[in-house]
Amino acid sequence: MPYSVRFTPEEERLVKSYCAVHGRSIFDALRRAILEDIEDEFDIAEAEEAIKKFEADPVTIPWERVKKDLDL
Repeated sequence: MPYSVRFTPEEERLVKSYCAVHGRSIFDALRRAILEDIEDEFDIAEAEEAIKKFEADPVTIPWERVKKDLDL
């Protein structure tokens, strides 16, 4: 599915320079950036949920027990 992105001349120079340095096409760089942004948002949502769960029931496990349980 084709997409079109418009850059200012300064943005275009920046994008082309970045792609040249990293050996990527503009398409690949944009695709990676978008997918990483989506992944970051999912990670933030999961972290926020984990914080809420911990705050509701703040149980911790001592490091020594974790090492023992994992045979470290």
